[in-house]
Amino acid sequence: MNALPNEAELQQSNAGRSRFSDSIDFLSNCAGVISAAALLLIVSFVCFEVVSRSFFNEPTVWVTEYATYLLMCIAFVGLAYAQKQGSHIRVELLLGYLKEPLRQRLELLTHWIGLFFVVFAAWQMVSFNYQEYVNDTRNWGLLATRQWIPELFVSIGYGLFSLAILADINRLSNSARRHTWWICIAVFCVLVVLLCRLGPYPLPIKSLPLDWGSLCIAIAFPIAIWAWSGARLALGFSITLTAVACLFYWGQGQPLLPVGLLLILAMLFFLLSGVRIALALGSVGMMGLYFLLQQPQLSLLAERSWNSINSFTLTAIPMFVFMGGLLLRSGATTEMFDALRRWFGKTPGGIAHASIGACGIFAAVSGSSLATAATMGAVACPEMIKRGYSTRLTYGVIAAGGTLGILIPPSIAMIIYGTTVGAPITVLFIAGIVPGLLLMASFMAAVFVWSIIVKGAGPKGRGYSLGEKLGAMLGVLPFLTLIIVVLGSLYLGVATPTEAGGIGAVIALLLCAQRGKFSWNMLMETALETVKVTSFLLLIVAGASILSWVFDALGLPASLVAEVQAVEFPPWVIMAIIAMIYILLGMFIDPISMMLMTLPVAYPIVITLGFDPVWFGITLVLMIEVGMITPPVGIILFVLRGISGDVSMDQIVYGVLPFVAVILLNVVLIYIYPSIVLWLPGLMQ
Repeated sequence: MNALPNEAELQQSNAGRSRFSDSIDFLSNCAGVISAAALLLIVSFVCFEVVSRSFFNEPTVWVTEYATYLLMCIAFVGLAYAQKQGSHIRVELLLGYLKEPLRQRLELLTHWIGLFFVVFAAWQMVSFNYQEYVNDTRNWGLLATRQWIPELFVSIGYGLFSLAILADINRLSNSARRHTWWICIAVFCVLVVLLCRLGPYPLPIKSLPLDWGSLCIAIAFPIAIWAWSGARLALGFSITLTAVACLFYWGQGQPLLPVGLLLILAMLFFLLSGVRIALALGSVGMMGLYFLLQQPQLSLLAERSWNSINSFTLTAIPMFVFMGGLLLRSGATTEMFDALRRWFGKTPGGIAHASIGACGIFAAVSGSSLATAATMGAVACPEMIKRGYSTRLTYGVIAAGGTLGILIPPSIAMIIYGTTVGAPITVLFIAGIVPGLLLMASFMAAVFVWSIIVKGAGPKGRGYSLGEKLGAMLGVLPFLTLIIVVLGSLYLGVATPTEAGGIGAVIALLLCAQRGKFSWNMLMETALETVKVTSFLLLIVAGASILSWVFDALGLPASLVAEVQAVEFPPWVIMAIIAMIYILLGMFIDPISMMLMTLPVAYPIVITLGFDPVWFGITLVLMIEVGMITPPVGIILFVLRGISGDVSMDQIVYGVLPFVAVILLNVVLIYIYPSIVLWLPGLMQ
């Protein structure tokens, strides 16, 4: 009897797979729309709060709490939509060198590893959610909200995220397998029933470091993988996670140095294998919670997922991302660049100077380096190439200018740093102004020297009359207005960072309408783009929070601080070592992930040395900027490569290296003269 499937069976199997993926894609799209609606509600709520408080002296008691809960919706319900759109970032250093069949198998394996963590997190979150319902836990705020209601966003979000990962697995798996993939669906359905029957509390197994719920998941996954993706992949998954689990179990009770190295190596293993960064952080944290501690504490997967994001401060992230997206669609960016180009007309490298200035202005309203690099790269690079600028100078300037997005306030990186370590966001924003302007001036000085030394690299442009320059300034007014409103409302104490971002988003929306760019489709596209960016960023925050809790529970930061105090190195030596570590990590890991991974260890050391938290925040951002443009995996380099057409990565890298040196010189400068960072915050206070 022939074991191979006939054509009719293949068609039936593929049709079933296609219907399954289409159904999940529909749910993911619905999740995206719901999250986008939550974003628009936050904008409406915070603007209402500002108007009510400022003009009628009637502050609300509900906006802060409801806006935070809506952020939970964006962060977790939006995960499925971000997965469908391929927005969850990973390190592709190893994947890029593999041939397609092997790359596909490794991608499948990493999807299953990521799903393994998400299923554990979903199980624990549903249990946590149920316990909060039974105990009638309420928020400490004035509204006394029943906590189980907003916590449903996390439970539902993890569930939808699991399905979205399954849809991607379905697309990557071998379509020639017949009906065995239905076994996987049945296995997961049985698993859900078993976990519900076991109840919300772990039931330990005597003489084994496992509980019955975890054992059910551990058995279900290899069966599901065999049914869906084949026996080889099931074996690879089982060997990988069993080996990691055994190493972690061995690490329990060992000295802190080998345990710390074990955590770092496990994290690098998952990252370099291609597991999504947030899921890699969460997976290592989950293994630590289960095997490194004296008693498994899986419930912290739910507690950290909820508490790490349940912060009104973090609602500023989607506000500034949304504002930047609206500005990009308004078309004002091109006019702003053209105005600056006229002012720098006859200066050697004039258009490059204009590009740096435009990057600085756009950074002051977007808070994102990637958005700054992508926007100005599309606007300025073709213009410079057409005017005879060298390829290296052209792309080096835009790559360097893009880094200003997380230094010149508002800055998403500063928001996450401040929330993580407890530093005031507004003070961090103020502290970033002078270093940001200094870095812009340094970039311009580098361009000027480059244009003088390398003949023809940055040709002069034609001169413009004063009338032409002043007329062109109309293109800059929208950005200047936004900067004044957003930063002015912050520094005058009229608005919180979230409220300033919401006000800026409304002004950007009015600008789109004034220019005839507004449509409901445009609004929804911008909101969905914001959901994608926000959800994957905040999932990284949640994964890093789980891992940092393991670090703290093991006492790793305190141990490292004690070691640093014992060796008695000068502070500059330790800071140089920290800077080198950040630069090396930045070559392989994206900036936000790198910051969240290292802060639990680096921050206590820096504070013990006597450095100011605000000063370190700005220094950290500068070091992160180096990582964003340092090969081989500087993320801005890949953004520019994607929009450059036929420009080689080598040309972009050679162009950006002088600006890497400029940033490092600025790091040294603010170390020697910390008042560059601290002068303006001190003056404002």
